[in-house]
Amino acid sequence: MSSCTHLFLLLPLLLLTITFLSPATALSSINPGGGHHPNATQSSTSSYQTYILLVNPPPSIDTASENEHGLWHESFLPSSLTGSGEPRLVHSYTEVFSGFAVRLTNSELSLVSKKPGFVRAFPDRIFQPMTTHTPKFLGLNKDMGFWRGVGYGKGTIIGVLDAGIYAAHPSFDDTGIPPPPAKWKGSCQGSGARCNNKLIGAKFFAGNDSGDDIGHGTHIASTAAGNFVSGVSARGLGMGTAAGIAAGAHVAMYKVCTIVGCATSALLAGLDAAIKDGVDVISLSLAPFKSLRFDEDPISIGAFSAVSKGIVVVGAAGNNGPKGFLANDAPWILTVGAGSVDRSFRVLMQLGNGYQINGEAFTQVSNSSSKTFPLYMDEQHNCKSFSQGSVTGKIVICHDTGSITKSDIRGIISAGAAGVVLINNEDAGFTTLLQDYGSGLVQVTVADGNIIKKYVLSGSKAAASFVYKNTLLGIRPSPTVASFSSRGPSKYCPGVLKPDILAPGLNIIAAWPPVTNFGTGPFNIRSGTSMSTPHISGVAALVKSSHPDWSAAAIKSATLTTSDATDSNDGPILDEQHQRANAYATGAGHVNPARAIDPGLVYDLGVTEYAGYICTLLGDHALATIVRNSSLTCKDLTKVPEAQLNYPTITVPLKPTPFTVNRTVTNVGPANSTYELKLDVPESLKVRVLPNTLVFSKAGERKSFSVTVSGGGVEGQKFVEGSLRWVSANHIVRSPIVAVAGLGST
Repeated sequence: MSSCTHLFLLLPLLLLTITFLSPATALSSINPGGGHHPNATQSSTSSYQTYILLVNPPPSIDTASENEHGLWHESFLPSSLTGSGEPRLVHSYTEVFSGFAVRLTNSELSLVSKKPGFVRAFPDRIFQPMTTHTPKFLGLNKDMGFWRGVGYGKGTIIGVLDAGIYAAHPSFDDTGIPPPPAKWKGSCQGSGARCNNKLIGAKFFAGNDSGDDIGHGTHIASTAAGNFVSGVSARGLGMGTAAGIAAGAHVAMYKVCTIVGCATSALLAGLDAAIKDGVDVISLSLAPFKSLRFDEDPISIGAFSAVSKGIVVVGAAGNNGPKGFLANDAPWILTVGAGSVDRSFRVLMQLGNGYQINGEAFTQVSNSSSKTFPLYMDEQHNCKSFSQGSVTGKIVICHDTGSITKSDIRGIISAGAAGVVLINNEDAGFTTLLQDYGSGLVQVTVADGNIIKKYVLSGSKAAASFVYKNTLLGIRPSPTVASFSSRGPSKYCPGVLKPDILAPGLNIIAAWPPVTNFGTGPFNIRSGTSMSTPHISGVAALVKSSHPDWSAAAIKSATLTTSDATDSNDGPILDEQHQRANAYATGAGHVNPARAIDPGLVYDLGVTEYAGYICTLLGDHALATIVRNSSLTCKDLTKVPEAQLNYPTITVPLKPTPFTVNRTVTNVGPANSTYELKLDVPESLKVRVLPNTLVFSKAGERKSFSVTVSGGGVEGQKFVEGSLRWVSANHIVRSPIVAVAGLGST
């Protein structure tokens, strides 16, 4: 088999809750007499908690050494040790912001907050954790075409903040990988110290080692930049050659998570180190428990610092589905949703009435006898309640209630059942998220489950057989939006379209450490926006490798404006119910790596414009917290309303009166280029773009245009979608237009 496969990890999305504390409220939000914080260190007389403190830089900021920063941070502390003898100072931060993580009691925090230089305090919180084929699905083919032409991302460094790494995995072999660039300042620690030209850094800020005890970090890192490994599969499924999206890039792992979760203080320490070490891309398969204002979220603040230094920060949109909230939604973060690929781990279920049902299974039986068994279905259909003896020799039909476990399925099989058919829940629709429930289980969609149930209830002697097909490619429609992928709009920036983009995140095969393989072998199948995120991290590395001088915003723009708005059938991308997916599910579209390298035009954004946006959104205090540049004040900055941010997507209020936004594009294609406007909008939306032709005479030249939108006859619609395309002889630069009812003009 010659199919080029890809390596990805399903990590349940890492979850974070952060509560903001100002000096005035620091104590009021804590129960002094009770409630043990998960990171608290107890003494016999006091309860210590870990806090993240934002402070002003040391007086000698321009010349302060690492040691001087540490001494400045220690000057805020009541003593160097806690009452139990532990060091108070947990981490010092110099790159994400000026601050530190510290162990304090409630009363000590009150005293520290009164010291000159103190800005804000955040309580430390715990995050809880949320392929072989995908490169080919994305148009990447080894030893030919664009992928080879850009050197598979060689020379770029992807920093992964996660659960550690299994350094000995063949995905991190350095065959064909050059030494890291001279700018690299990182190092290797712990079991990850088995470093080479592929894995060039491994540090731990959680646990006692940089190794991976849960599998997540190994899976993510190999998805983004694993080297080529031939003849791999997950339990015989998806056989092919595994590789990361940027197979030639370097990997640096910053372990910030353990099996019990990921503390914000550790995440910030990893982010701080990644910036300091010289990474080009930061991959965050993490998400909070709830949406936070950007100035109240240390991760958003740290991400802004990284982006301002030219580092692309890629974050997971979250696994909360259409009804939940969107994560990592700050405009400076590249927010990633999850979609399917054109692959199925197929099991054909042949019903006695002639119908054929296409199911999927993680564990498959070779050389199936196709023997027919009676179908059994009780009133509960929940895989948990059945009378002993009633299922012997039968295929049991039940619903996925969300609480089904491997032991439930084993219990049915142990009772003598010939197999189990698990029907998706209604919200999952056509998304089949494979679960390792053991042998004998077949998962089917809601639609197919209804066919099976109708057959069982028809009064005939219902029977069926399983025929295991292993791996089928070319499945259509694809991609579709995965049911678990979080949807927009963003709570705090509704005028910026989020998520930004869609990437493969369903049933992804990637590297897996032996300590957690649970019988899966060195590769495992996982699903989640945790899996889609490193796909985009890899694409960002490919673009950075080809354009090392581009800003983070330019790389994001290139990725978004070249994405695909259609699926493999040349129709609109569908959601989990096989309805047309809206822009709040897909963002700009599904990633197209080959086109992202050569976008023609980019929408660029710098710190000053982001600062003007932050002033408009949150004011001077937030500017000081997020941007931390004393030369920038809201009084002196040009205010940038949300709609006017030079973003590669366009979100405007939906109203009958015209509303105008302005955008500026930079020519990164041929020096002499002419772009003509093409509009794709519904009749209910009136859009005028001036000028309708952009003529460039040199590379790097900038041109501005205005987009005026008005809507009529759209009563009852929450939003209306369209798009504009700038089309030249060699490029198509597409931007979605989303007009939203009730959206403010700022």
